[in-house]
Amino acid sequence: MKKPYVILIGSASGIGKSTIAAELAKSLNIKHLIESDFLRAVVRGIIGKEYAPALHSSSYDAYKHLRNKNRYENYDELISAGFDEHASYVIPAIEKVIQRAITDFDDIVIEGVHLVPGLINIEQFREFANIYFFVLSSDEESHKERFVKRAIQIHRGGKQLDFFKENRIIHDHLLSQAESNDVHVIKAESIENTLEKILSVIHQTCTTVKLINTVDELAEVIDIIINKNNGSMEKVVYNLKGFKEPLTRNINVSDSRDAEKFIETVSADEKKKEYLEGLYNLSEYRETTICAPNQDKIDEIIRELNEKGYVLNE
Repeated sequence: MKKPYVILIGSASGIGKSTIAAELAKSLNIKHLIESDFLRAVVRGIIGKEYAPALHSSSYDAYKHLRNKNRYENYDELISAGFDEHASYVIPAIEKVIQRAITDFDDIVIEGVHLVPGLINIEQFREFANIYFFVLSSDEESHKERFVKRAIQIHRGGKQLDFFKENRIIHDHLLSQAESNDVHVIKAESIENTLEKILSVIHQTCTTVKLINTVDELAEVIDIIINKNNGSMEKVVYNLKGFKEPLTRNINVSDSRDAEKFIETVSADEKKKEYLEGLYNLSEYRETTICAPNQDKIDEIIRELNEKGYVLNE
């Protein structure tokens, strides 16, 4: 039997993960969609407040129940540690739900703030399921706008808004954990764009092209792949002259703002630009793995890159 899909979508509160998870389940015709908040409610009914006060707090103020608070160097570390403590009580329940879905060969989408890369052990399921883990991100201004809207909708505006700073710390902590554990970070933009980026990873419509653009032309290459076609750049292989083994870089770039920041950094730092130009000069071309939501998008990306003369056609 084919492996079931297990799709995890995590983020800080107010990013839009519930909306994206619902649209993703609908797009993939997955009937099982579970919020980690419901699992937390079950676990709270089993483990009393006297035994797990962090669990019975909110994710953003669980730090108040940590012991030895003075061992944390700053407020960000304290908030992150409290959040991890809070989430750690819910994760065993999440893993049990995943195991049940696999046993029943059921596809499932699980979303929630408690899905913390590095704490939840997804490797134990890879042999038995097509498992995908995403963390949604947002710039601070967009996050605050969504956060206010969500707080009003759930009628906890005052309480929620008082803790936006703490939720932003949790946002950054989740992104750091995602980077450390090779979990895909997806920029939450419009529903359509965010969904396309997630589906491009799940459907794995990828190809490898030999790019011959210059460093100065890299911004236009990124614009074609990421901005215009919702694609991603997964890996770059440099076949360097005089070296037996190629230099491989796993970059996993799908967010336009992250790509733009990289371009700005290279443009502003002469040493970084010289280093990159040196790599380009030592390699006749760069084998770049590109992914997109579907084959039509891949074909369009290659067509546009060819029109600009950025592809080596042998």
